[in-house]
Amino acid sequence: MGAGDGGYELGPVSGQLLIKTTRTGLGARAGHDLTIEVTRWRADVIVDVTHPSASSVTVEVDTDSFEVRAGSGGIKPLTESDRAQIKATIQQKVLHTSRHPTITFQSTRVEGTTDSFTVDGDLTIAGVTQPVTVQGRIADSRVQGSATIVQTRWGIRPYTGFFGALKLSDEVRAEFGADLTSGG
Repeated sequence: MGAGDGGYELGPVSGQLLIKTTRTGLGARAGHDLTIEVTRWRADVIVDVTHPSASSVTVEVDTDSFEVRAGSGGIKPLTESDRAQIKATIQQKVLHTSRHPTITFQSTRVEGTTDSFTVDGDLTIAGVTQPVTVQGRIADSRVQGSATIVQTRWGIRPYTGFFGALKLSDEVRAEFGADLTSGG
């Protein structure tokens, strides 16, 4: 059985929020596909199993809390120096964290069942709000899901290196999984 009706507060204690990037371009071999963990976030979820449209989700992410956890591919493994440099690039050139300390998501529509649901909502990144759809499911009191974010829709130019030969794909994937424990 899945989780029942009620309010839930999710965050790093109960789950994980990951951002996954992929490479493109002639120099893709030199870069890495990254797994980045968001270490400070919270989600307030209201679940109404009988009337999914009465359900809602609000998420707030601390933009300074992105940590590079893994890098696959590439000619050489990621070093600690690489991780620090990537984090600085994310903060200063991608998310502009000093001006935009949070990323927010507010649901506008919830449809489906616990086995397969979609949440449409407004995602605000670096001061720009665009609609996005999250796909998910609840099983054994655990919610899992993902969304594809096309960076240019939020005015973010995908990172390039090696004079443009290495590029991050415009699409990044946000993935989450959390245990549903009633919030207070």
